[in-house]
Amino acid sequence: MSVRGPRVAIVGCGLGGIAAAVNLKRRGIYDFVIFEQSDGPGGTWWDNRYPGCEVDIPSHAYSFSFLTYDWSRTHARQEELQAYAQHALDKFKLRRHCRFGTRVESATWDEEAGSYEVALGDGSRERFEVVISCLGLLNYPRYPDWPGLSSFEGAAFHTARWEHEHDLTGKRVAVVGTGSTATQVVPAIASSVSQLYVFQRQPGWVLPKGERDFTPRERALYRRFPLLQKAWRLYHFYQFRQGFKGYDLGGERQRRNLLACRAYIEKTIADPEVRKHLTPDYPWGCKRSVLATDFYPALNRDNVELVPHAVTKVTPNGIVDETGVEREIDVLVMATGFQATNFLASLEVRGVGGVSIHDRWDGDAAAFLGITVPDFPNFFMLYGPNTNGGFSVIANLERQAEVAARTVARMRRRRVRAVDTKPAALDRWVRWVDAQLHKNASAMEANCTNYYHSKSGRNVTQWPKPHGEYYLLSKVLPYFGFTERGSR
Repeated sequence: MSVRGPRVAIVGCGLGGIAAAVNLKRRGIYDFVIFEQSDGPGGTWWDNRYPGCEVDIPSHAYSFSFLTYDWSRTHARQEELQAYAQHALDKFKLRRHCRFGTRVESATWDEEAGSYEVALGDGSRERFEVVISCLGLLNYPRYPDWPGLSSFEGAAFHTARWEHEHDLTGKRVAVVGTGSTATQVVPAIASSVSQLYVFQRQPGWVLPKGERDFTPRERALYRRFPLLQKAWRLYHFYQFRQGFKGYDLGGERQRRNLLACRAYIEKTIADPEVRKHLTPDYPWGCKRSVLATDFYPALNRDNVELVPHAVTKVTPNGIVDETGVEREIDVLVMATGFQATNFLASLEVRGVGGVSIHDRWDGDAAAFLGITVPDFPNFFMLYGPNTNGGFSVIANLERQAEVAARTVARMRRRRVRAVDTKPAALDRWVRWVDAQLHKNASAMEANCTNYYHSKSGRNVTQWPKPHGEYYLLSKVLPYFGFTERGSR
């Protein structure tokens, strides 16, 4: 270990990777490399470039607490979020640490050396005492297994891998899915295509997002008074905390949310039959609610048809729903989500004794604070199991980055060889999280399909509380859950 601290590999240069790097530098750790398989920073905001791509959390909340920014909109679009990532790299002088276009294949713990052997996509290998994975949660697309998909003669692609070389003007297009991504894509392309079929397996509860451009006066005020931007950020968190009771089954807040969603359907959808198909039969909060201002109005267009049925197969020239009806199309857009429960899907991590973390989990991921796993020393995850939610994921990423950086700094200060997680600490954490989630509408599986649950039935993605609780626990629990061994 160098006097400057352990050498650290950061896997991923999205907002999580940037948070990890900034926190390391703040604690005087400069010997780190940020590996990114894409050609630039941004993570999900580099990958997702579909028409209408925009965050559904207010911009001032979906940003770092340590970096104010001149946001142009209440809810930033993909291009501005990408620019924000670039700005953060420059502001904190991180570019010299970045290796873009470099994929990390695996990280294998060497007990004797007290370090990880990191295998890169070009076949080379490097040694790091610490590995911080910042791969994110929604980064591994879920492709459907429809019969005939490979025989389709038109253009077919996932929204996270949008193929911009295809001009959709005047084309017959099918968008499969009605989640957060699809509700942005549909209004963005509806006016240019000749016919748009929107395939819905199950409706979601939808409310308008209220997005707009900031006025020049507002932007000038935020630039002149950065504390005003921070205060507005805190207010958004306060609002979310007040509304969090809407996730409690049978509560008054949940009832009000349901009434608001139903009123929005009545107000915006002209066809009574379409209204019926858009109204869920499960409680609000059972699956991720959707904020979309333009989606329902787009469904009123003459060239847009809601197909309230799942897709069963694809033909060379069309798509077939579960009723057996085939619709001819030129372009197939799959807004079919991500493999959210498949954590570290693109990274093989082996810990003590060469055990794979995927074998340890066996499809049921769990981590202490969502960050560490016993017998995988000096390995940290950002956006790990049960850390999705709490309003803004950026805030959770900051807390996780702080835990990792604080631990690395402690290793340097005390010349510790390895920091591991106590199995009992993980067990207590999982029991507590599961108990909290069982009080939540997201625990329901009947009549509700969501991306939260593993094959065992556990909700492995969601954080069951507002952010404040995670903030406090991340400050305190590492002192009781981590164990140090060996010295350098």
